[in-house]
Amino acid sequence: MSHMNITDVDLNLLKVFEALHEESSASRAALRLGVTQSAVSAALRRLRQVYGDQLFVRTGRGLAPSLRANQLKPVVSDALDKCRQSLAMVDPAAHHYEGRSVTVGMSDDFEIAYGRRLIEEIARCAPKLRLIFRQTHSQIVAQALMERSIDLAITAGGFAERLLSRQVLGEGDYWCLVDPTSLIEGQQHISLEEFVAREHILVSSGGFIGITDEGLAAVGLSRRVCASTTHFAALPYLLKGSQAVATIPGHAARSIAALSGLTLLPCPLALPRYPIELGWRTSTGLDPLVLKVRQAIVTIFSDDDPLELT
Repeated sequence: MSHMNITDVDLNLLKVFEALHEESSASRAALRLGVTQSAVSAALRRLRQVYGDQLFVRTGRGLAPSLRANQLKPVVSDALDKCRQSLAMVDPAAHHYEGRSVTVGMSDDFEIAYGRRLIEEIARCAPKLRLIFRQTHSQIVAQALMERSIDLAITAGGFAERLLSRQVLGEGDYWCLVDPTSLIEGQQHISLEEFVAREHILVSSGGFIGITDEGLAAVGLSRRVCASTTHFAALPYLLKGSQAVATIPGHAARSIAALSGLTLLPCPLALPRYPIELGWRTSTGLDPLVLKVRQAIVTIFSDDDPLELT
């Protein structure tokens, strides 16, 4: 690697680096930046000279970042974000949203329940800003935030890292989803006996044990899980035409029932309530764009009737 300092480097190269890392494609990076693909390829050659590394290697699925590129990404993006913040400070009232994006991590239950409403709120308060929804959950969310793969996250906890801040958005509990053809006409409740007798669909990142199993074990009961999935969105297809039941967070259960025709029933088992929390890197607290999205998330949750979060 040649010995360079900042006076020797065209800082526009950093925008190309960020686009290449996030798009994994020279052609998509070119579209994003509004330049030609040959210009991006030329910039990549110069970036390789600057950092003395290949940075991105062509694979069957596009450009894969090297170890050095992954190490550089949070530093480069942080520097660019600081530049963007400085421009916003000049004219805080201006809409500097076009071409900008904020990545929100959440599991698909929150995306199903709140994604559309967040899109609409952002369209109102930060037009032309792009939201990126990325899958996460409480066990991995802290690492995702610290590695800067997401800017904000909505989960049921997981923000214990000292460099993270959090805000409680609400509290929820669990409801059941079933195919209405598996119920007696007019049935609006399911007994604990029937609940245990039915097969169950488990939604879990691990695939074996869920909060329902823990609740049943506490009263000396167990259930038979016939299948597990990592995605709430699969439930309508897995439950239709079956006798199975799925016990999931209430916010997702209501949204899925409304769109799929599945029947929503109260859970006959006492399960602990859970906090719904918003988390972010404390260092991004002054970024007006991230703050704008944080405020939008708080708004859509505060618009809910408190009882509807349960």
